[in-house]
Amino acid sequence: MDADAPPAWNREACRTYTPADSDRELRYRTYRHESGDLRLKVAPASLDGEDHPGYALTVTTYPGLDLSETLRIRTVLTFDRCDRIATQFMDLFSASYDGPGSLEDALEYASHRTREHR
Repeated sequence: MDADAPPAWNREACRTYTPADSDRELRYRTYRHESGDLRLKVAPASLDGEDHPGYALTVTTYPGLDLSETLRIRTVLTFDRCDRIATQFMDLFSASYDGPGSLEDALEYASHRTREHR
């Protein structure tokens, strides 16, 4: 367990970098559920090829496997706000997750509750 992550989640990577074409420092962080079946990423939205300022929260099911899928949950302006939403997502997922059979249900629940509703 990681001190920065809710129970059942571990911080996997944390980087700060400055792109060559900018003088603005950017941040990147990933979390992995203890089951190993879910990875959450807080990263600049531009990393996904999108021309959007700010940070994107994405989730990958079964990372590293052929059947993995990545979904964008939300895009916000600042890293700190995106990381707070990630913590909310992790808490909601953990509250709903009850083993491998419920991964998709818990993912849908946490995704729905943390997405921007229009």
